[in-house]
Amino acid sequence: PDIIICSCVNFFSPHFLLQNNHVARNGGMYKKPFVEYFEETPLLVAVLTYMGYGILTIFGYLRDFLRDWKIEKCHVAREREEQKDFVPLYQDFENFYTRNLYMRIRDNWNRPICSVPGAKMDLVERVTHDYNWTFEHTGKVIKDVINMGSYNYLGFAENTGACAAAAAEATQRYGAGVNSTRREMGNLDKHEELEVLVARFLGVEASMAFGMGFATNSMNIPALTGKGCLILSDELNHASLVLGARLSGSAIRVFKHNNMQSLEKLLRDAIVHGQPRTHRPWKKILILVEGIYSMEGSIVRLPEVIALKKKYKAYLYLDEAHSIGALGPGGKGVVDYFGLDPRDVDIMMGTFTKSFGAAGGYIGGKKELVDYLRTHSHSAVYATSMSPPVAQQIIASMKCIMGEDGTNLGRERLQQLSENTTYFRRRLHEMGFIIYGNEDSPVVPMMLYMPAKIGAFGREMLKRNIGTVVVGFPATPIIESRARFCISAAHTREMLDTALTAISEVGDLLQLKYSRQKTPSLEEDAYLESQD
Repeated sequence: PDIIICSCVNFFSPHFLLQNNHVARNGGMYKKPFVEYFEETPLLVAVLTYMGYGILTIFGYLRDFLRDWKIEKCHVAREREEQKDFVPLYQDFENFYTRNLYMRIRDNWNRPICSVPGAKMDLVERVTHDYNWTFEHTGKVIKDVINMGSYNYLGFAENTGACAAAAAEATQRYGAGVNSTRREMGNLDKHEELEVLVARFLGVEASMAFGMGFATNSMNIPALTGKGCLILSDELNHASLVLGARLSGSAIRVFKHNNMQSLEKLLRDAIVHGQPRTHRPWKKILILVEGIYSMEGSIVRLPEVIALKKKYKAYLYLDEAHSIGALGPGGKGVVDYFGLDPRDVDIMMGTFTKSFGAAGGYIGGKKELVDYLRTHSHSAVYATSMSPPVAQQIIASMKCIMGEDGTNLGRERLQQLSENTTYFRRRLHEMGFIIYGNEDSPVVPMMLYMPAKIGAFGREMLKRNIGTVVVGFPATPIIESRARFCISAAHTREMLDTALTAISEVGDLLQLKYSRQKTPSLEEDAYLESQD
């Protein structure tokens, strides 16, 4: 009764997806329509991309043949002959692309940074003489590279200011590490203070902090579900969620990305048919979703997920690694973005590695849930507790976002991130690039498609002093290689314009402006706003 979901309509072109979700709560109405962009791959581009991968496959298997016969030197790790009869060390198909494509473009990332990884950074220059299998450092530094690939959404990855000073003070008082688990001698007052603050920030009863974001998912999901339970996972969920689901021993069903019809069908079938063979009811049904999907830039359709969860009496696990701090008027994530009640989400998970400029993760929810995890989570029982200066960095940055530091800095950064995101996405649309994701998502994937253009784009951008991340298979579907930009509140308009100019130049050079859509006009933008 608290959720009103309007239908999906097409706008501007058959491939522009406009989704208007107006969320009503306590008599209020969410102010903006839920707008996501998706454009189908042009047919010619798809054909050329498949041809490129076909040529890559032919030459790749030819080179594998030469490696097997010792004609070409093999650099990759391989199983010994006696091991091949057992479980293979590598998945052959994915490893094929890793050794034949990834190794040709890995000079675009894994570059040593020798400065603060803020809006600008300094990179160590390196060269390779064996096609990126090994690198040599030249001793030179590439100065003032605009960082368009970091998750530094609110600009807290800095070595000056109140947060850095507080972390330095905590280092002086507590030291750099604890060298013990929370269950033994590693529980500090800073950890307790952090957990109370996180619970208050999220609007939940209790929370628990962990030293590693990836382990927050992979080690806690097995503590929440097990044999006889069912996990319904979005097909684009992060590897940590996938690993946690597999380690749990639960049955796993995958639904189409952000597709509520697919999710409801799985829920209905689970209720009707129960467990395989015995047809007994599932002990527990857990839905796994993310707030912002880091490869797609899309935002979960949370109001609809919650409605389905309530309808079928399931549990909801929400991973807010990329959305906490980056979405919502108060920076409290996707729940805040839609104006929903945090109590409608059973398990609220997130990381401190993005918006807070720190490390680790958290689980929030009911007190009974958190108390259970303190004694049953492997990450809580066996992992070393969070470093004190890291905990202090989180406390200081979170208080800044909440406005409890006595300044308006947090609110200003949230506003700046929103403005930067809107501006950057709009300019890329105007230039003719195909980009994915929600208009409010600071993760901006720009489609490259063809395998040869993945490495070329990253290299050409670095020549122009722009640091970018380029991504291909198996991290993305084989035909949907992309560059992924991450917008930060630390980016100035001048930096964004410099980056956009470089992107446009490289786009013309590599012929990346594939879009056939027309950019929304000011009148059409006004129409969208009037729908509220």
